[in-house]
Amino acid sequence: MWRHLKSILNDKDCISSVIKIANTCIDLRYWPNHFKISSMVIIPKPNKPSYDSPKSFRPIILLNTIGKLIEKVIGERLQFLVVRNDFIHPSQLGGLKFKSTIDAGVALMHIICLGWSRNCLTSTLAFDIAQFFPSLNHHFLTRILHKMELDNWVVNFFGNYLSNRKTSYKWNSFSSQIININVEVGQGSTLSLILSALYLSPFLYILEKCLKNLKIPISIISFVDNGLLISQDKSLNISISRLFCSYNVVTNLLDKFGLIVEHSKTDVFHFSRSHGLFNPPFLNLSPLGGPILLPKSS
Repeated sequence: MWRHLKSILNDKDCISSVIKIANTCIDLRYWPNHFKISSMVIIPKPNKPSYDSPKSFRPIILLNTIGKLIEKVIGERLQFLVVRNDFIHPSQLGGLKFKSTIDAGVALMHIICLGWSRNCLTSTLAFDIAQFFPSLNHHFLTRILHKMELDNWVVNFFGNYLSNRKTSYKWNSFSSQIININVEVGQGSTLSLILSALYLSPFLYILEKCLKNLKIPISIISFVDNGLLISQDKSLNISISRLFCSYNVVTNLLDKFGLIVEHSKTDVFHFSRSHGLFNPPFLNLSPLGGPILLPKSS
């Protein structure tokens, strides 16, 4: 367990050995097989009215403790490289060091206040990517790492790291047989956040270009598997129309990345300085497979 490992690593020889293992794994382009085996524990989400739906449960990935420590070392190095070469899209505010929900909130507040200074309303459409971590395609992720122009031996290491992974499911006292998995980045892994940020970076760059080509003025904030589309205009109807069109672009583009939007978690918010009656219209996403969103304001 972690408390045991922390005690062991107080010894300089022990921590030196762990660092040697981390370096050797990368040098040999090899991730030990026993680090690739995980346990997926299914636990109920708290305060749900019923538990007759899979969405009422959350899968938690349990990994080898020493493997997680070495992944953390590798993750620190990888993040330094990708930040240094500006590969991460600037709108990504999650899954990265020194960026947090507070940064996302401050960025949104700045955009809202800037719009108010121009007498514009701000409308936002929040969406969530369904089963994000379990859906990441290993081959595509390896291609992204290659596109970053990392050394081939580093890319080959991650190719081995992502291959031949295995897991078993645990539900109460039930345990399944160990099965092979050819997708996902384990949500319990310290590497999962930086790898997921890399996976979404091309999506955000392409989305930005598509919206620009379609002349849809939309700002984007991304936080891990959550996205926010932001429209500002003096006309609320124009903003709603832009959000509808951009949501269509998002859902179609995510499909090409092997990802889907969880429509039930999509929501729309309007920010107005009006102190009087404010009745924003509905946003009907049903033609796109989404919900009819009730207006919310702040």
